[in-house]
Amino acid sequence: MLLHIHPENPSARQIKMVVDCLNDAGVVIFPTDTVYGLGCDIYQSKAIERVARIKGIKKEKANFSFICHDLSNLADYARPLNNSVYKLMKATLPGPFTFILNANSNVPKIFQSKKKTVGIRVPDNKIPVEIVKELGHPILSTSVYDEDEILEYTTDPELIHEKFKDLVDIVIDGGYGDNQPSTILDCTGEEVWVIREGKGKI
Repeated sequence: MLLHIHPENPSARQIKMVVDCLNDAGVVIFPTDTVYGLGCDIYQSKAIERVARIKGIKKEKANFSFICHDLSNLADYARPLNNSVYKLMKATLPGPFTFILNANSNVPKIFQSKKKTVGIRVPDNKIPVEIVKELGHPILSTSVYDEDEILEYTTDPELIHEKFKDLVDIVIDGGYGDNQPSTILDCTGEEVWVIREGKGKI
């Protein structure tokens, strides 16, 4: 279904509808502060497998991110951060950045893999943030790509719905998305490395 949610003032009833879907192992497409994302509850293994199938990748090798509503639940999934990384995250989040951090032992259990890192996002968009708050823990996220060689990302939620309506449970229409992905920063070593330059500027 295509669900219209106001980007500035998301309805609590609609947010709960999405969360009920996620709790029932649903897969949803949602807006962020960059491109539209495809995701599910991080604790629903069947939903994670569906997301991986839609993307055409093995879940063990996938570079999925976790969307958090703030930095408070980072310790649940990442090893302790050094001061400079924490200050950088505090200064840039919420915003269009994905931080690659050293994962703690909770993450491999979720993905049943030997993944040693986790990507963390706190988007500057009320819709996914309110979904995560209501759900009580992060949602998995991966970018919605387009096969078009010129347009890498589809920005129109109605076109996204047309393409994915038989593959996902809900497509959230939160207005037009951006066509630039997040900037990815690798914070797993001594220095911070820019893995991909995107919308976020350091």
